Amino acid sequence: MKKRYLFFDIDGTLKAGGYENGYIPESAKEALVKLKEQGHFLALATGRSNAMARPIMEELGFVNMVSDGGYGITIDKKLLGIKPLPKADVVALVRECDQKGLPWGLQIDDSDTRLAPDEHFYEATHDAYQKTRIVPGLRPENEELIYKAFVACEYPLEHSLTALKKLPWCRYQKEYFFVEPTYKAEGIRAVMDHFGADRRDAIVFGDSENDLSMFTDEWTKVAMGNAVQTLKDRADYITTDAENDGIYNACVALGLF
Repeated sequence: MKKRYLFFDIDGTLKAGGYENGYIPESAKEALVKLKEQGHFLALATGRSNAMARPIMEELGFVNMVSDGGYGITIDKKLLGIKPLPKADVVALVRECDQKGLPWGLQIDDSDTRLAPDEHFYEATHDAYQKTRIVPGLRPENEELIYKAFVACEYPLEHSLTALKKLPWCRYQKEYFFVEPTYKAEGIRAVMDHFGADRRDAIVFGDSENDLSMFTDEWTKVAMGNAVQTLKDRADYITTDAENDGIYNACVALGLF
């Protein structure tokens, strides 16, 4: 069988049940085993930071990953690097947030912890997704690298932020939005080029708006049945919901095992 390079989003794709109560369906686990037996290349493709995604990578037996929304590359469990956000643009955004009284936080390293200058971000969000550590006097100007930023506000206030127009962002939570890379295709290209593989041999699986960048005509695109309509409109194949054997059914339909 021809070797294919498969890239899987996590939440809503491999994992069903939402972020809080997410689980990997048994059929998805079975599909991953069969794909490995057939000699296919498997990788996660996630917006999560390397540090936040690595436990899931290890739980599922993956050794390759596109993390940080396309800016992080892991091959055979080794992190090759993470590209930071453009610092000047983050500085401009934080200044605008300060002017409008919007709490913010920063991620400046590959960890499970964000930094905030005071308690206002946590008070506004009570976020359980990621730890928040208070660093009095924190300023983006003083940090060498910035991988993500977080702004507490309710939709659609983010659309009024002028500085945000120069940055990638996505909202997963009601209380705040993420300023993070949304260029999964960039990471997938880097992985394919690393192995000298034909990009037409790649297959991507996704469900949400932050997967849009990897739904390009360079390779085969699979949308979950629970995917947003904009993703389904770009898909080559639409499978069943994640919780209804979506991964397994797609692999069968595509003749991967």
